[in-house]
Amino acid sequence: MRYQLYYWPGIQGRGEFVRLALEEAGANYDDVARGKSGIEKMMAMMKGAGEKRPPFAPPFLKSGRLVIAQVANILFHLGPRIGLAPKDEGQRAWLNALQLTVTDFIKEVHDTHHPVATGLYYEDQKPEALRYASGFLDERAPKYFGYFERVIDKSGGPYLLGRKISYVDLSLFQLVEGMRYAFPKAMKRIERKIPKVVAVRNRVADRPAIQAYLASERRIAFNENGIFRRYPELDK
Repeated sequence: MRYQLYYWPGIQGRGEFVRLALEEAGANYDDVARGKSGIEKMMAMMKGAGEKRPPFAPPFLKSGRLVIAQVANILFHLGPRIGLAPKDEGQRAWLNALQLTVTDFIKEVHDTHHPVATGLYYEDQKPEALRYASGFLDERAPKYFGYFERVIDKSGGPYLLGRKISYVDLSLFQLVEGMRYAFPKAMKRIERKIPKVVAVRNRVADRPAIQAYLASERRIAFNENGIFRRYPELDK
C-alpha cells in the first residue's frame, strides 16, 4: 500500500500527527501538497472533484479507494495496518479515545493565539490571547498532561498501552515538542510533575525511524503559522 497524505505544505499542524505514524512505521506515502501542483490537487478533492464524500479540510489520507479525514479517524484506520495499534476492538477504541483527547488539547493550544476568531490576526486579539493563555498554562495544560501521566502509570508503562508503542505515543511526543517550542518557560514547570510523559517523549525521540525523520527535510520546522506558535509574551 502506498498512501497519499494531503496537508498544508508549510506547517507541521495537524498533519504532523499522521506523518509521525507513517514515518515510524516506514510506510510508503506521498506528502501530496508538497509536490508539484499538490495544493491544487488537494483543493480539488475538497471541492468534490471525483469524490462522493469530499473532506471538509486537511489532513486527509487516501488509502486505496478510501479517502479518510480527521486525524483521529485517519489514525484509527492506519493503526492496525501499520503495526501501531492492536486489532482488538476494545484496545482500538481506547486508543481512539486517547487520540480524541489529543485533539481536544490541540484545539486549546490553537486558542492561545486565536481565542476570538481564526480569521483575525493574533495582533487583533492579543489582550484576549494573554488572558486565555494564562488560564491554559496554569490549569488546562497541566490537567491534560496529568491525565496522560496517569494513563501511563496505570498501563504499567513504559508506553500508554503498556509495553508496546502505539500511534498515541507518537502524538504525545508531538504535544511535548510543540509545547516546548511555544511555551518553554511554562513547560519547565509542567514537566516536573509528568516524568512518565517526558519518558515517553524521550523513548519516541530515540527510535531510529523517528530520529531519521527529525533529521530529514521531511520534518517541517515549527513556525508561527502552525498550531504551536512562540509568542514570548504568552509564556508565563
